[in-house]
Amino acid sequence: MSHDHPHLSDHPEAPYLALLARGAPAEAYDRPALLARADGAGPEALAGLDAAKQLALRVRADLEGRRRREAELSALFETAHDLAGLRDLDAVLRAIVQRARSLLGTEVAYLSLNDPTAGDTYMRVTEGSVAARFQQLRLGMGEGLGGLVAQTARPYVTASYFDDERFQHTSAIDSGVREEGLVAILGVPLMLGSTVIGVLFAADRHPRVFAREEIALLGSFAAHAAVAIDTANLLAETRSALAELEKANETIRDHSAVLERASEVHDRLTELVLRGGGVRDVADAVSEVLAGTVEFADADSAQAGVLQLSGSDGHALRHGEDWLAGVSAGGELLGALVLHGQPGLDPVDRRTLERAAMVTSLLLLARRSAGEAEQRVRGELLDDLLDAPGRDPRLLRERATRLRADLDAPHVVLAARLDGPHHGGAGPRGAARRTAERRRIGSAAVYLAATRHGLASARDGGTVLLLPLGPGDTPAEIARQTAKQLSTALHEPVTVGASAVLAAPAATPTAVATAYAEARRCLEALRLLGRAGEGAAAQDLGFLGLLLADTRDIAGFVDRTIGAVVAYDRKRGTDLVRTLDAYFANGMSPARTKEQLHVHVNTVAQRVERIGRLLGPDWQCPARALEIQLALRLHVAAPAMTP
Repeated sequence: MSHDHPHLSDHPEAPYLALLARGAPAEAYDRPALLARADGAGPEALAGLDAAKQLALRVRADLEGRRRREAELSALFETAHDLAGLRDLDAVLRAIVQRARSLLGTEVAYLSLNDPTAGDTYMRVTEGSVAARFQQLRLGMGEGLGGLVAQTARPYVTASYFDDERFQHTSAIDSGVREEGLVAILGVPLMLGSTVIGVLFAADRHPRVFAREEIALLGSFAAHAAVAIDTANLLAETRSALAELEKANETIRDHSAVLERASEVHDRLTELVLRGGGVRDVADAVSEVLAGTVEFADADSAQAGVLQLSGSDGHALRHGEDWLAGVSAGGELLGALVLHGQPGLDPVDRRTLERAAMVTSLLLLARRSAGEAEQRVRGELLDDLLDAPGRDPRLLRERATRLRADLDAPHVVLAARLDGPHHGGAGPRGAARRTAERRRIGSAAVYLAATRHGLASARDGGTVLLLPLGPGDTPAEIARQTAKQLSTALHEPVTVGASAVLAAPAATPTAVATAYAEARRCLEALRLLGRAGEGAAAQDLGFLGLLLADTRDIAGFVDRTIGAVVAYDRKRGTDLVRTLDAYFANGMSPARTKEQLHVHVNTVAQRVERIGRLLGPDWQCPARALEIQLALRLHVAAPAMTP
C-alpha cells in the first residue's frame, strides 16, 4: 500500500514541521501516524513517520527548553535591574521573596538572614505564609533544612519535609512547619563571596519534586538578591553586571559632555568666589549645570541625620529622589546642598555637587568671619561704655555712627541669660557647655542688636544689649520682645531684665554701667521669682521693682498702684484714700472702719465697692493688698512726689 502514499515515504517529516511551526502540544504528534495507519500505510512508511516524530519531539523539547531558559534569563535580568534601584532594606527583602514565589510558582516563599551575634538564622520576610509561629522561627546552624543550608552554604531540597532524615528535626521548627502546612521545600544560600548571609526558600503545601533547573534558577536569583541586600545595608551604589552593561554605552557616549559640564561649573564657581557671590548664586549656577534644582539646607533641617553622614566625609549621598552634599568646615556641619530632580546622578556630576558644597562652605566661613568682626566691633563699643565711661563722647558717637547706632537717642540696657535645662553643670563638660551657650546667645544677641541699630556684648555668663527705644516703646515691652526673639532663635528659654530709660548714652556714659547693674538685678529677681524665660523691667515687679531700680521712682510706683483712687478723690472731692487707709488699718472690717471714720457702715460699703471698681477685682488678695498698703504709706510720707 506504500505506493498509494508516496508523500509519506518521501517526506515523512512534513506534518511534524507543521506541528512545530504552530507550537502544537506533545500529544498532537501521535496524530500523523494514526492517520497514516488508518489510510493503510505500510510498515516502511510508518517507520519513517515514527523516526520523524521522535526527531520532531526532540526539536520541540529543545525549543521548549530554550524558550524556558530565555524566559528565566529575562526574569533574572528584570529582577536584577529592579533590585539595583532599591535602597530601602525592607523593600529589597519583600521584592526578593515575591519574585522567588512568582518565578517558581510556589505557594509560599520566605527569606531568613543570619545573625552572627546569636549564631543562628532568623525568619525575616515571608510571602504567602499564614502561621504566626512559622513567621517568628529562629533556626540554629544545622537545624532544619534552612539551618543546614546556612551552615553548609549549599542548596537543599526535600519533596517531603517530615519524611526526610538528612537534617536535624527540632520540635520548635517542626511545629512551625506543620502549622504552616509545608511539605516540599527548596532552600538556597544567599552568598556574599564565601560568606552566607541568609537563605532563600520556595515551598509548597503538597509533595513536589523540584527540578535541577528550578534549583539553579533560584540559586541564580539568590546571587542577585544577596548583592541587593548588601547594597541596601551599606547605603551605597552597587550595580549588578547586567545593569552596568546596560548603561556602559550611554556612559561612554555622555562622558565628553559630562567632563565639559564639570569644567564649566568649575569656571563659574571660581568666578562667583572672585566677584563676591553668595550661597544663592552658587545654588543657581549648579542648578543650571546639573539641570536640576539646588537649594541650601541648614544643619537644623529635618534631614539632619543624612546631613551628618554626608558632612562626615564630604561625599554626596542619595536620599530618596534627592542628592545631598554636606557643607562643613573644621568638623562643624554648616548644612548641605540638596539637588532635586536628578535621581540618576553620574559620578562626575556628583563630584560637581561636592565641589559646589566646598565653595559654599568657604562663602559661609567668609560671611561668618565678617559677622564675627562686626560682633567684636559692637561688643568693644559697648564694653567701653560699660568699663571706660571717661572716653571722649565725640569718639563714641563716631564709632556708633559707623555701626548705624545713634547714642544720642533714648536707649534701654538689657541683661539676658540662657535658662534652658542644660544650662551650667560642673566639670569640663559643664564648662564646655557654658562656653557654647555663651557663644550661641552672643551671636543671637549681636544679630538682634544689628537689626535694631543697637549694641551687644558677652558679659557675666550671659549677654548685655543696648537697644534704642522707638515711639511708644517702654523698657518692659522691649524686654519682653527681646526674651521672645532670643528664645525663638535659640530654641531655649532666655530671661531678660531691663533698666530704666537712658535719655542719651553718649551724653552720660557713666549711666550705662549703672543701668546695666539695674538690668542685672531685674534679671536675677525674675529667676528667683520662678519667671525664667520671661522679660521684664523693674516697673513690672511692683514694690520689688522699686527696691531693685536705681531711680527709686516712688511717684511712679504710687501712681501705678493707687493712682486711680487718688485721681478720683482729687477730681470729685471724695475721701476714698482715707477710707482705704482706715479699711486696711482695721483689718478690712467695715464695722471697725466706720467707727474710725465716724460714718455709717453702708457708707463704708459703698466706698469699698467704688475702690474695687477703680483698683480691680483682685485688690484685696494678699500680694496686691501688700503693694496697696505700701503705696498708701509712701503717698502719706511723700505727698509732694505723688500725683
